[in-house]
Amino acid sequence: MPTQPLLDIRRVYVEPEAAGLPRGQEILARFPDAELVEVGSHHRIPELYGDETNVNRWVRIKTEALVLGVKKSLTARPNDRSADFIAPSTANGCAMACAYCYVPRRKGYSNPITVFANIDKILGYVRRHAGRQGVKPEPNQADPRDWIYDIGENSDCSVDATISDNVRDLVRLFRGLPNAKASFATKYVNRDLLDWDPRGRTRVRFSLMPAADSKLLDIRTSPIADRLAAIDDFVAAGYEVHVNFSPVVVRDGWLESWAELLEQLDDALGPEAKAQLAAEVIFLTHNDRLHEVNLGWHPKAEEVLWRPELQQAKRSQTGGWNVRYRTGQKGRYVAALTELIAARLPYCRVRYAF
Repeated sequence: MPTQPLLDIRRVYVEPEAAGLPRGQEILARFPDAELVEVGSHHRIPELYGDETNVNRWVRIKTEALVLGVKKSLTARPNDRSADFIAPSTANGCAMACAYCYVPRRKGYSNPITVFANIDKILGYVRRHAGRQGVKPEPNQADPRDWIYDIGENSDCSVDATISDNVRDLVRLFRGLPNAKASFATKYVNRDLLDWDPRGRTRVRFSLMPAADSKLLDIRTSPIADRLAAIDDFVAAGYEVHVNFSPVVVRDGWLESWAELLEQLDDALGPEAKAQLAAEVIFLTHNDRLHEVNLGWHPKAEEVLWRPELQQAKRSQTGGWNVRYRTGQKGRYVAALTELIAARLPYCRVRYAF
């Protein structure tokens, strides 16, 4: 049975302002056979967003629909985990369909890729913001020397790069900034990025989990083996490469599965990759509304994601309930995994774990 392509764009929802910009015209030229649907706002497209009944068309929408808009609000939000700042996004949404992803809850479940065409304004804002920061006064967990800007908070930049040159333009921008680096997490191996000459100024964080978990939960992503095999190549191409152990899902035999993954990672890395490696460890946070949606299209995933006997609930900002592993128990889980990482990958610094 043939594998469904990650993207087969047949319909582009486009804001007129975006269509008039050079980047918008470039993107539309890449999909000359797609139906164009003019929209007033990339935020409000009823047939795409905010309708849980779209679950029956979840993957089809992600595969066939693209939204082209203009990013109105340009801000760099402070961040104290993956980065120092969250850069204004050049895209949001995703063609992949990970069962635990928080992004659908923000914009309406299926949430296909939206690309922003006003890339010149975004680049200019980031350049000026980094310039105002000056020299980083002291090391922190994000980086000992540079200000780190996460450029892919609400999308996967490796996939975004198959649609437009926005990500490449950002890599080129940070290549010339003396005090700042770009950073993004990815579950997709896009080897076109190997030709971009980042000169150490972009950090790629490959998200990893045991292969059996990934097969169940990381829908439409690159296999774990492919991500492991890409790390040395990205380091050789001039990227700083870290790993995200994320999300960590507690199930029967979970720690043994992580021990196997850590062994596979150690075997995959050459000396150069090991010398610069660091990791983030993020345990699962789930959501009651996404749980209900997942029951309609991927109930097997919920057997490991929704574990009331292990989890506690907290009201989310959007009015639903987020669930995470119970206080006390979670601390023991975090300690067990970080101790395992220290034993199996002694060269890998854990930047944070929660």
